[in-house]
Amino acid sequence: MAILEVEHIIKNFDRTEVLKDISFSLEKGQALSIIGSSGSGKTTLLRCLNFLETPDGGAIRVNGETLFDSADKQTRQESKIRMKRLHFGLVFQSFNLFPQYTALGNVMLAQELLAKNEPDYKARKKEILARIEENSKELLDEMGLSDRMGNYPHQLSGGQCQRVAIARALALRPDILCFDEPTSALDPELTGEVLRVIRELAEHQTTMIIVTHEMAFARDVANQVIFMDDGYILEQGTPDQVFLNPTQERTKQFLSHYQNG
Repeated sequence: MAILEVEHIIKNFDRTEVLKDISFSLEKGQALSIIGSSGSGKTTLLRCLNFLETPDGGAIRVNGETLFDSADKQTRQESKIRMKRLHFGLVFQSFNLFPQYTALGNVMLAQELLAKNEPDYKARKKEILARIEENSKELLDEMGLSDRMGNYPHQLSGGQCQRVAIARALALRPDILCFDEPTSALDPELTGEVLRVIRELAEHQTTMIIVTHEMAFARDVANQVIFMDDGYILEQGTPDQVFLNPTQERTKQFLSHYQNG
């Protein structure tokens, strides 16, 4: 069974249709690359999956659980959105780290906030915080940042900030890790740092959705690829199907631009 099922998602901003009947599924342990020109709806789709935006129609299911269904008003309750977001970890293109916290503090923060909801938090606070700190240090060590845990974001390079952001996204053990153009704010050298981390996650069969303009990376790391244009999914298939044998003329034009650029 698919870990993620997206059915007929629609999203409008005022009179502008941004997402138009988006449907796809994703198997556990697979990586999905989403490509397309700027303004095609890629980021809005990720924001809908993470409930930073509420779809106007359609349904979203994770592990068979309905997180959103436009026909069911109960799935729109604001009080439940925070818990729904735990299914997804989102890595933003501009890091979105809190400048007043160290690298370690940024990774610990969401875990600490969630732990406060545990019924025995006050009685076990010291033990719980020690566990959170240990988990966060392990994640930063996996990101190659064991010597940067006490640094603040302004003391880190862009690539290091993005690796902190990845560690933060992994900290709550999401079902699906989402990347929104994770290298767009980085120079080529730092881009390589972040792409190496994502490749390693793919090798460990982390379920991922990656919005990217890095075509070679999208083809190499993904199990399936979606090409979006003007709010629609125009092409969907394996990397070889989409990159080597696209069926839509618009897909061919888009890929030709990157191949010739």
